[in-house]
Amino acid sequence: MTYPTYHNLIGGQWIPAVSGKTILNLNPADHSDVIGAFPSSHAEDVAMAVAAAKKAFATWRLVPAPRRAEILLRAGNNLVQNKEKYARDMTREMGKVLAETRGDVQEAIDEAFYVAGEGRRLFGVTTPSELQNKFAMSVRMPVGVVGLITPWNFPMAIPSWKLFPALVAGNACIIKPATDTPLSTYNLVQALVDAGLPPGVVNIVCGTGSTAGAALVEHPDVRAISFTGSSAVGSLIAQRAAATFKQVSLEMGGKNAQIVLNDANLDLALDGALWGAFGTTGQRCTATSRILLHKGIAAEFTEKFVARAKKLKIGNGLDESVEIGPQVNAAQIETSARYVDLAIKEGAQLLCGGHALTEGPYAHGTFFEPTVFAGVTPSMRIAREEVFGPVVALIEFSTFDEAVEIANSVDYGLSTSLYTRDVNRAFTAMRDLEAGITYINAPTIGAEVHLPFGGVKHTGNGHREGLGALDFFTTWKAVYVDYSDKLQRAQIDNAE
Repeated sequence: MTYPTYHNLIGGQWIPAVSGKTILNLNPADHSDVIGAFPSSHAEDVAMAVAAAKKAFATWRLVPAPRRAEILLRAGNNLVQNKEKYARDMTREMGKVLAETRGDVQEAIDEAFYVAGEGRRLFGVTTPSELQNKFAMSVRMPVGVVGLITPWNFPMAIPSWKLFPALVAGNACIIKPATDTPLSTYNLVQALVDAGLPPGVVNIVCGTGSTAGAALVEHPDVRAISFTGSSAVGSLIAQRAAATFKQVSLEMGGKNAQIVLNDANLDLALDGALWGAFGTTGQRCTATSRILLHKGIAAEFTEKFVARAKKLKIGNGLDESVEIGPQVNAAQIETSARYVDLAIKEGAQLLCGGHALTEGPYAHGTFFEPTVFAGVTPSMRIAREEVFGPVVALIEFSTFDEAVEIANSVDYGLSTSLYTRDVNRAFTAMRDLEAGITYINAPTIGAEVHLPFGGVKHTGNGHREGLGALDFFTTWKAVYVDYSDKLQRAQIDNAE
């Protein structure tokens, strides 16, 4: 079997891991399809990448922001030209269907064009001084060398959310892609390199979280870490980064609820629930893993939802007729199966699915049936813990206030959704649902790049992707210019 071997990108050079070891990148729909061998990096590789980034930062920070933005604009155009190729690469390594991987690349394109515009909007503030003949202002400064740790479910879109704002702000970056999906990050960075990004400004170090990721978090010359992944790992990163006073942006798990009231457009709510629950095979932090149904419409909704879930076509995402691809690896299959067992033991009613698919066209991949549970109570683990698979819990409620209470009862707070024709309840939900994102008459998935993305509680630590990303990747500097030609003392010489 022949397949390409990839290296780390360090200081503009493609370099194998010091250990010489590699990790195979397999197609989750067909494990005989090897996308390539990628470096298994350790602390030594990370140290070289940090040194290269630190050197590049010295000159990159001095490039005017509008010039930095022009590189991003060209990179966006490069992505446009290669959209279909990159989408197919992503389907092979991640599994989700082509319609979704095209959307993943499109999101990176949108992010490139959006952030390119920010190159002329890195605004500061001028303000009056309390003293005569003194000028006061504040300006944004780059943080320095930043580490980016990205997940496998959106292997180009999420890296773009981090890389592009970091770059336009003048930072130098080391990105560690997920071990399951590194090629899409390589493609993204190649678009930047082809656009004229100077060597060392972006470096790629592949490897596991416990080796390359940990070394990146702990390196003293890395001044900030932006991480997307599980809440458990995010907690560890925050603790380790604190030792060297790094600022940390965490975008983590979700247990997202779609609420359907009895006045909702049921057909629209069904469309949204099906897409939110089973899009990306349920492997989104914003996936609709709980559907809260008013008792008056629960039976009708459930019957129609299960019927449609059973009809979804499962298979290799490169087949345009397929609606649901594989889960990304065997560990995710094991997690889905474990939660099915837990739900049944706790008394939930399995309405469809619940099993891995292992025979015929599924024999060489990691596939799991769309799975629906009814009779779920808010206290069950299937209703409280993130599954990250095509498993959804149906929960009934009697009143709007009860629905909001159930939605808010979990540890997470990323995305919420409400289907209703009642504008008063819609605005009440927007106010009262504990989440970083609330959709009205739309599913829990579908964020756009120019709005803030992130959550509350165990979902995040207050920072945001999209609108707000520049606040993380810059620091404020206050500047005073005294042209009085004499010593003036603030808070003293201005006193009455």
